[in-house]
Amino acid sequence: MKKEQEIEMLKEFSDANSTSGFEEEFVKLFSTYAKNTADITVDGMLNVYAAKKENKGDRPVIQMDAHSDAVGFITQAVRPNGLIKFVPLGGWVKYNIPALKVKIRNREGEYIPGVVATKPPHFMTAAERNSIPEVADMSIDVGSSSREETIKDYKIDTGCPIFVDVKCEYHEKSGLFFGKDFDDRFGAGAMVDVLDNLKGEETDFDVVAALSSQEEVGLRGAYVTGRKIKPDLCIVLESCPADDTFEPDWLSQTGLKRGPMLRDMDTTFLPNPKFQQYACDLADKNRIPYTRSVRTGGGQDGAAIYYEYGAPTIVIGIPVRYEHSPYCFSAYKDFKASVDLATAIIRDMTQEKLDSFKEVI
Repeated sequence: MKKEQEIEMLKEFSDANSTSGFEEEFVKLFSTYAKNTADITVDGMLNVYAAKKENKGDRPVIQMDAHSDAVGFITQAVRPNGLIKFVPLGGWVKYNIPALKVKIRNREGEYIPGVVATKPPHFMTAAERNSIPEVADMSIDVGSSSREETIKDYKIDTGCPIFVDVKCEYHEKSGLFFGKDFDDRFGAGAMVDVLDNLKGEETDFDVVAALSSQEEVGLRGAYVTGRKIKPDLCIVLESCPADDTFEPDWLSQTGLKRGPMLRDMDTTFLPNPKFQQYACDLADKNRIPYTRSVRTGGGQDGAAIYYEYGAPTIVIGIPVRYEHSPYCFSAYKDFKASVDLATAIIRDMTQEKLDSFKEVI
């Protein structure tokens, strides 16, 4: 894809409304972009399977994985005053939520704007000014004045999904995107780009790009996609949290414009070490920048696929500042390097190299 097309795609992907369990809008958008290079099927959990058009069906399979959901919220109940009590979908920290602009998809499919309500400082006690309420005590205001109005006029009640409402921007001078939900819309965009790079090419493996649902609430979709695809090798394309604004240089392992992060550990996952080293060596050979990271938090779909099916798995992470918050930065340069590395692996992979990842002597 040309750079202008990639930028437009990533902006559209970021702007899409898609949180855990409610991924249909992004599933449709991703499928539209991937349909020219892959045969698309969607299952009842809204997982997408984009099988490279040149697949033969009788060869080992490389699965690419990204997830379609982003952190959001769901309506739990409507309070007597019309404000909405909500529950997080995915890993939020409470200090990122107050005053957040959101949109709620009501019973009729309309998007209703709202805000996580905050008491004006004029009415706060000294203690309230220096504390953050628990999420269970927060509410969303859509402008209603009663429970009846919210339910009957706004058509909002238990189960309505709630999305972050931020528009993505790209700044050519800095090469940075600024917007929401880069986790994992940029990984999904990378899969589209890799399929485009491989269009019309013969590879030694069949290739299936899986867009997995509900990653943010327990890697749920990836268990299903792995079971369906039965991969022999897996490349997870995940947007990963950058640490370059709060860690010292010697400890910072993921930063903007330093290339993708190859994950050596998180709380759910250790990669196949030989596959990991192969990816690093191939990146060096192709002069693709990268970092390696040992994380003491976080998790991703690689754990569901690797530990359930035994396919050698690595994670290629696209750095994102301020993940799981309303506003994120990510660099086009890092996105492109991630695409280049995944493409290089698929083009270079042979049965002999795959077998070498399993050797113990």
